[in-house]
Amino acid sequence: MTTIENDFLKVSIRNKGGEMTSLYNKVSGVEQLWQGNSNIWPWHAPNLFPVVGGLINNELLVNGKAYKMERHGFNRQSESLLIESNDVSARFSLPHSDHTLEVYPYKFDFQIHYDLIDNALRVTYKVINQQREPIYFSVGGHPAFNVPFNIGESYEDYYLEFEVDEKLEKHMLSADGFFTGEKQPVKLNDKKLPLTREMFKQDAWVFKNLRSREVMIKSSKHDRTLAVEFPHFNYMGIWAKPGADFLCIEPWLGCADTEGKHVDITQKEAIQHLKYGHVFEAAFYISI
Repeated sequence: MTTIENDFLKVSIRNKGGEMTSLYNKVSGVEQLWQGNSNIWPWHAPNLFPVVGGLINNELLVNGKAYKMERHGFNRQSESLLIESNDVSARFSLPHSDHTLEVYPYKFDFQIHYDLIDNALRVTYKVINQQREPIYFSVGGHPAFNVPFNIGESYEDYYLEFEVDEKLEKHMLSADGFFTGEKQPVKLNDKKLPLTREMFKQDAWVFKNLRSREVMIKSSKHDRTLAVEFPHFNYMGIWAKPGADFLCIEPWLGCADTEGKHVDITQKEAIQHLKYGHVFEAAFYISI
């Protein structure tokens, strides 16, 4: 376990998946990150690579060949290497290997950088193409934040506030986690989306083409907030296990398959494309 810390935050990260396991708010004395529960949802903040969401038949198609790939990709189950760290920063790397080449036929180095900057944590995804041809991938975050923040509070006291007053549409998912092509309007009240324990009974709410680049978890009972800023990510999912005391805010560059459209990776919606020798970077920020 690797720990970084400043006057505002103390963050713990494990090698498995380069996954953050604790985001401790030193100002309020509150653990902001879901601590995992094998009976509810065992993760904390998985990093999604090289796919986001589910694949039809759990297969990734590359140049006409099918490769077995689980939902959200293999990174979250893989052991990353700690390549650099100091008091306020840590760098993790998942390089390609014989094992990854069996399920994803590209040579790469996938890195996750954590940097504390005052009251914010910057999470940067970096992909280096080591293949002598373009590679294709998706990447995304999946941090789960404790809601409510404090014992004795109600989940329904909380709401999500968008940066601007959006005309939101959620893109509907099937029972198998694939887009159906249907959309449903979501009404905000002065940029606010109330949280309820029943809202995710039909899976995640996925938003595309957001104008907002920041959302905040707030309470009607106090003024403490947690913000997620995602300047480089065009898709965002929100999700929780129904009845569980957390909310995932998920910045994505990529998404699940659409029903009836099992396409090559080069044709997948929101897929990222990287030339040989080039480097991809995208960051999001969590602040208190």
